[in-house]
Amino acid sequence: MGTGTVAADFDPGFDIAARQAHVVGDGPRIRPVAQDDIDAASRELVHAVRDGAGAPRVEGVAEYMRTIFKHPALFRCQMERGAVLFNGRIPACERELAVLRVAWLCRAPYEWGQHVEIARRVGLDGAAVERVREGSAASGWTAHEAAILRGVEELLEDKALSDATWDVLARSWDEAQLIEFPVMVGEYIATALVQNTLRIRLVDGNPGLTRI
Repeated sequence: MGTGTVAADFDPGFDIAARQAHVVGDGPRIRPVAQDDIDAASRELVHAVRDGAGAPRVEGVAEYMRTIFKHPALFRCQMERGAVLFNGRIPACERELAVLRVAWLCRAPYEWGQHVEIARRVGLDGAAVERVREGSAASGWTAHEAAILRGVEELLEDKALSDATWDVLARSWDEAQLIEFPVMVGEYIATALVQNTLRIRLVDGNPGLTRI
């Protein structure tokens, strides 16, 4: 990853505590399915996603996933797509740059906090995570890294990549990766919307948008 620093007095442009109170609230809007009611095949899908993220297998299924299980067909679709993306053509560290930018721009506490942990696991350091909050305009990125972040910004703003951003990404990525990128960004935008709307509780060790 590129080098550089971010000012210690970084201003996110919004009140983090107020945002987390708004989208986490007093607890989830939908009660999650009990652990004992998750079938073996669904647990294997969860394991596949965790394996792709480099996370250890755990006995219990996270509350967010158990909430989505209230819609079994959607749950399986999301887990299968998650497994594809975590084992996709885009390198893990580049994937996490994009996901973190999505999470920050969507002001998604759960997604941001979880993916800071994943980003650290795949090699992004604290300085890079901090710079993600500033986005593509921050100093210290390589041209390719800046294009990844700018691509997320453009997809959220204009719903399409500019020619300039496409051309930079196309210097390093093959056609499959270029196809995968907007799919990946869209997937994590959708995840942020669901988590924010259902008021998924922050798990232990995930402080949400304050995490670096």
